[in-house]
Amino acid sequence: MQNRLSVEAYLEGVLSGDRLILSRAITLIESQLLSDRVLAQAVLEQLLPHTGSAIRIGITGVPGVGKSTFIEAFGKELTTAGKKLAVLAIDPTSQRSKGSIMGDKTRMEELSHDPLAYIRPSPSSGSLGGVANKTRETMLLCEAAGFEIIVVETVGVGQSETVVKGMVDFFLLLMLAGAGDELQGIKKGIMEMADAVVITKADGTNTSAAHRAVVEYQNALHLFPPNVSGWFPPVLTCSALEKQGLSEIWSRIQQFDSQTKADGFHLKNRQQQNLEWMHSLIRQTLEERFYQNTEVSQQLQKIELLVQNEKWLPMRAATFLLNLFRS
Repeated sequence: MQNRLSVEAYLEGVLSGDRLILSRAITLIESQLLSDRVLAQAVLEQLLPHTGSAIRIGITGVPGVGKSTFIEAFGKELTTAGKKLAVLAIDPTSQRSKGSIMGDKTRMEELSHDPLAYIRPSPSSGSLGGVANKTRETMLLCEAAGFEIIVVETVGVGQSETVVKGMVDFFLLLMLAGAGDELQGIKKGIMEMADAVVITKADGTNTSAAHRAVVEYQNALHLFPPNVSGWFPPVLTCSALEKQGLSEIWSRIQQFDSQTKADGFHLKNRQQQNLEWMHSLIRQTLEERFYQNTEVSQQLQKIELLVQNEKWLPMRAATFLLNLFRS
């Protein structure tokens, strides 16, 4: 494509921290065009030696917990300390238009104007866990551009936060005090993966309820199996509005980072994540090739009608289409 740069131009721009080139490089890796994929792979392979040094933090939480408000306040805490921060904000995607519903640059206005911060909103495109398909590649580009901390904000719908956990070093769960029993199903599955639980909006009349929630969550965490990292998740409170508790959260993340690097868990976890990434790409590529197959695409609509009208069992239909794909 005419607006694409050379590999060398992408490398020079990203490594020098040029925001415009970084954004163009991310757009390149998000492209579905085959020519762009080949170019993106060449760029990523040459940037690989310059990646891996950032602390990768996944942030999720129940709806209404104030993720964007927290991330802006937390991000300002980090940039004030001189840290370079990249926020990969994965927005909900419209199932009709496939476009992003909200832009995090509008929800994090102060942070988006911070010279040490970079915010990249991306539509989740309906992918599992509310994470865009190219989030891992985007993290590598941001690391190569010199960002020391990468934050991945998820949609947080409780769909499959395992996806987020599988690409970050530290998984931070934001919760509300007195959220109600209707959220227990969401809480348990995500809480078992959390490296820290933070009760947000711990200010004003909600302060005492937040502190009661700390005790409740601490008791609940003791019932879960031990964390594979050997780290016991702390339960903390914060107020993004009053800028309270943010330094304590960052201190715990640094403590986790130091501990897991010292005992070897950090390296083992990154290695396992790379393997999971490879297998995920294999599944994704196979699925794409299956639906792009000429024989399959010609028969698909007819077979779908047979299944819808209960003429064929789904198992028979799947086997038939897979045999077409393999032939």
